[in-house]
Amino acid sequence: MIDKLPILSLLIWLPIIGALLVIFGSGQKHKGATQWLALITAGATFFLSIWALFEFDSTRYLMQFVEDEPWIESLNIRYSLGVDGFSYPLIVLTSLMTLIVVISSWNNVSNRISHYLAGFLIMGGLMNGVFAATDAILFYVFWEAMLVPMFLIIGIWGGPNRIYATLKFFIYTFFGSVFLLIALIYLGMQAGSFDILAMQQLVMPELDIQKLIFFAFLIAFAVKVPMWPVHTWLPDAHVQAPTGGSVILAAIMLKMGTYGFIRFMLPIVPDASMAMADFMIVLSLIAVGYIGLVALAQKDMKKLVAYSSIAHMGFVTLGLFISFSLVAGKHIDAAIMGIQGGLVQMISHGFISGALFLCIGVLYDRMHSREIADYGGVVNTMPRFAMFFMLFSMANSGLPGTSGFVGEFLVIIASLQVNFWIAAFAGLTLILAAAYSLWMYKRVMFGEIANEQVASLKDLVSRETIVMIILAVMVLAFGLYPAPLLDIMQPSVEHLIDCNLVSKLSPEGMCS
Repeated sequence: MIDKLPILSLLIWLPIIGALLVIFGSGQKHKGATQWLALITAGATFFLSIWALFEFDSTRYLMQFVEDEPWIESLNIRYSLGVDGFSYPLIVLTSLMTLIVVISSWNNVSNRISHYLAGFLIMGGLMNGVFAATDAILFYVFWEAMLVPMFLIIGIWGGPNRIYATLKFFIYTFFGSVFLLIALIYLGMQAGSFDILAMQQLVMPELDIQKLIFFAFLIAFAVKVPMWPVHTWLPDAHVQAPTGGSVILAAIMLKMGTYGFIRFMLPIVPDASMAMADFMIVLSLIAVGYIGLVALAQKDMKKLVAYSSIAHMGFVTLGLFISFSLVAGKHIDAAIMGIQGGLVQMISHGFISGALFLCIGVLYDRMHSREIADYGGVVNTMPRFAMFFMLFSMANSGLPGTSGFVGEFLVIIASLQVNFWIAAFAGLTLILAAAYSLWMYKRVMFGEIANEQVASLKDLVSRETIVMIILAVMVLAFGLYPAPLLDIMQPSVEHLIDCNLVSKLSPEGMCS
């Protein structure tokens, strides 16, 4: 039955249509109707994503749920959608986190609640479009369009310096997108089509041309990840964004950058990626090392988690680009492990970082402070909250049994096949992750009750508890049994390595 439905279009346009109904149907004067309509829309979108997940064939690398219609025929641009093992887990993650943001914002936003909720619904639909688009220009349209709702969410509901943070966020990301558009137009002209799969089949012998395209992609996607040294917009954006904005920014938007590497850079310009792999590995190690030290020095909880996100995303890029050295050394199984580790880290970080920002939001709603020094002894007044906060802090440290361990462990094991010192350095940085995560937890939660405000704190309400339980279940489920996620990704990863890396990098390589 699902084959007869345009499931991907529904996942894109249902939340956007629901957002329009939230704004123009219920409006600001009917807060209850606004909230329930937004909740029903987000819930229906998540239900569709789960329904389609059960119909997803995890044994195939080919695009599934394909939709293809003419859009701008004179330029051969099509409304073309499809998903594989790389993209569909990210769509499910997007739909779930959008639903969680709607629930968590229930009583926390009073100013223009209809516009606030509509912004997240629209953004959720557009991000699903980014992950589902198989036409490069359609991808670019969704890629740019989703900046607008985040721009408004930070700019309207953000903190005192929200205008500065918003402009910095927009300028950085828009600047990078200009290079992305130039690269996509060039590739479309070479392939005779803007179909991403057709671009991936291009064979470009000129290394200099490949390097130009590589750097165009790098500028666009590295800013979005963000990688060091183009990361400075992220802490400012997180600190000024409302809680829901920080959740979506960390859980989903950062993944769009690494998804771009997987969908465009690795398969389209493999020779340039191979030539620049060492450079990318160095940038990744700087992120997991240096940025971890920066996180350790933070006094603001949001800034600490923001910097930790940059460090954890460094493991994703390390896993992706260490695969080139593994392919060159004919360690194909290790290359698969490295890419899978990066992909698992993307999903895991979505749950963990989103949960940590929600925890910080719970405290901020009660005390209106993010400064670590303003807290202490919270466990005495909020024991249930302290339990969840400890789980997510441990997961952020990479504790075995949580999803934070799986991806990083796979990347480190894959790195060990290339260079002991790369693996050792990456592994030792986990000590930094434990240090800044658990030190923050100790100072906020333990000790004597710091002041009267802490003494008067109330523990989680039922709505907040539901959100925490959902995220805790996901963190533990993928930490204890990651096989379903790995199985979904396996055929796509193998195809990427066999048909886009091995067959292009090796003259004798054959794509099966």
